[in-house]
Amino acid sequence: MSTNKELEQFKILVTGAAGFIGSNLCEAILEKGGTVVALDNFATGHKKNISALNKYPNFTFIEGDIRNIKDCHKACDGVDYILHQAALGSVPRSINDPITTNEVNVSGFLNMLVAARDAKVKRFIYAASSSTYGDSKSMPKVEEVIGKPLSPYAITKYVNELYADNFKKTYDLDTIGLRYFNVFGRKQDPNGAYAAVIPKFVMQFMKHESPVINGDGSFSRDFTYIDNVIQMNFRAMLADHPDAANNVYNTAYGERTDLVELTTLLKEYLKEYDPEIANVEIKFGPERQGDVPHSLASIDKAKRLLNYNPEFDIKSGLKEAVSWYWENLK
Repeated sequence: MSTNKELEQFKILVTGAAGFIGSNLCEAILEKGGTVVALDNFATGHKKNISALNKYPNFTFIEGDIRNIKDCHKACDGVDYILHQAALGSVPRSINDPITTNEVNVSGFLNMLVAARDAKVKRFIYAASSSTYGDSKSMPKVEEVIGKPLSPYAITKYVNELYADNFKKTYDLDTIGLRYFNVFGRKQDPNGAYAAVIPKFVMQFMKHESPVINGDGSFSRDFTYIDNVIQMNFRAMLADHPDAANNVYNTAYGERTDLVELTTLLKEYLKEYDPEIANVEIKFGPERQGDVPHSLASIDKAKRLLNYNPEFDIKSGLKEAVSWYWENLK
């Protein structure tokens, strides 16, 4: 991991700063002595995620929207690095509302690239997505082999990669895309129609409600704990390997867990806090449109060029996450 001294020199913009990943990134940078400019419009993020960060004198928050180019220019002013997390996530949301998903994830992304270029930032690191692999059957997923996208969301995230590549060729802006694989952990929102599976299931178990698995439970994911993702962003920001920049990297642990295994582990860890959870039944529902059956990342490229070394596997990450949810969401 980078030393405090390395980060103390830099002013870093985090977009989507009030969201799950963004707020964790802000906190980690501030703890290492870096200066943070945070941008969010609270469309999906929460003020509570960043309220504790106001105690840091080197933290500045801007309420703004990446769909507004002026907000982007304001946020990028004087910044060394950008960690661009702002997006409308969720495959089902994109199927229900492809227009807004495109406005935020494509037009907003382009605004940020333009503002980054104009501010002459050192490097633009952005949240890409494992959904870009689409209908590719190859396993594990290797960065250079993708299929056709299966949802409007996946299309927008692939377009981000194309724009980033083009901005290097056209304007010499250094970029790195991080294809996130099912990130989970503290501060991830368990509420709402588009809540991610882990916090949603945890909340349901805590209420003694039966979680519903989409399909027969055989679909599998490379679940990736938030601290691995923080490490990856820092590695991408500070990597000095000559071939590191202007690439996309899988951001994952490199193992897959099916949904039946996942719910079994959640029950096991939660019953330590409440033994009744052991008796909660699991239910099964229809498969979800646009879902990729399996995802498993090869992380060889990130290890080679970024010196990435994820520390949390699914079990150690879930234990940390369950502990946080029990303390904060009871």
